[in-house]
Amino acid sequence: MMHKLADIGLSEMQVEMADLASRFCMEKSPIEQVRALLNDKQGYSESVWSEIVALGLTGIAVPSEFGGSGLGLAEVAPVVEHMGRTLMAGPYSDTILAAQIINSVASEDQKQSYLPQICAGRTCALGLSEPHGDWDLGKITTQASPSKSGYVLSGEKRLVSFADAADFILVTVVQDGVPALVILDRKDIPGAALRRENIIDETVRSYSLDLNGLTINTDALMVSTHMPDALNALHLAANLLNAAVMVGGTKAVLDLTIDYANTRIQFGRPIGAYQAVKHPLVDAWIGYEKARALLYSAAHSFSTEAEIAVRMARVKAETAFAFAADRAIQFHGATGFTHDCAAGLYRRRALYCASRYGDAAYQKHKLANLLFS
Repeated sequence: MMHKLADIGLSEMQVEMADLASRFCMEKSPIEQVRALLNDKQGYSESVWSEIVALGLTGIAVPSEFGGSGLGLAEVAPVVEHMGRTLMAGPYSDTILAAQIINSVASEDQKQSYLPQICAGRTCALGLSEPHGDWDLGKITTQASPSKSGYVLSGEKRLVSFADAADFILVTVVQDGVPALVILDRKDIPGAALRRENIIDETVRSYSLDLNGLTINTDALMVSTHMPDALNALHLAANLLNAAVMVGGTKAVLDLTIDYANTRIQFGRPIGAYQAVKHPLVDAWIGYEKARALLYSAAHSFSTEAEIAVRMARVKAETAFAFAADRAIQFHGATGFTHDCAAGLYRRRALYCASRYGDAAYQKHKLANLLFS
């Protein structure tokens, strides 16, 4: 059956969310603010986060019975896209993803406890990566072993974004031989358990989390018979939002480079008049348009046939962002590598995003199995 033409466009709600996010992010995350936060310990503005909460953006994909808007990730995607476009840093994506999996696997009491808090502005970090570096979220070595007072944890998590400032940290564990989730209150985690990691994107605060010897009560454990499916859905959701960040970044770095090419004069002409500059920029723009089309196709179909569409969008977003940011640095010359030029900041963001939840080669391998097996 043929789809209606409207099905391939943005929904009215997506357009509204995109307009809202565009205005908000441009105002609250100008490049001067991004640079000012590079050396900030927390890495994001508490006042801006409060405004995000006041706009209802933390509850977009939370069911209405828990205080949310009852929408989905299709409406979150334009918000994250514009955050990526302005290099806005903070715990937004991880908090949204945490709400998704809590709603999927938690008990009713746990949902009633945590989801309203997320809508009200409590932040979440995700502890999903481990020292082995495997992108498969089901390959978990962290253990939760029974103890007299609940469970004792053992293991380590890596690349836990904004963990030091988070209210809650969700970590994957193996409990009684099956995957489970543990939700930790940040105030119950010793300061020495968190160690700041040096990563390529200096707008992000990343930490390793040492869980060895940490004791939790039974209420902190989330178990479900469909946990493997929930973790796979979380992995796809994370890739969708990561693709949105990269699509936004691609557009911003293209705008930056086009503006420079039109104003930088060499041999009496703007450098954008030369084919050696003009043609790569056209290629970069085509890459961006393809990536954005694939992103919103994946967002539109996320609740039904998500995996192929999400992985295709993720591959194209990574390659488009990398190419556009590389050309930006090339055409800006040596200054493109410095923090004085935003091109370098976008290239760092592109490299960081490429490393999260499976790079393009990993996604292509998954796609090959899906399409040709």
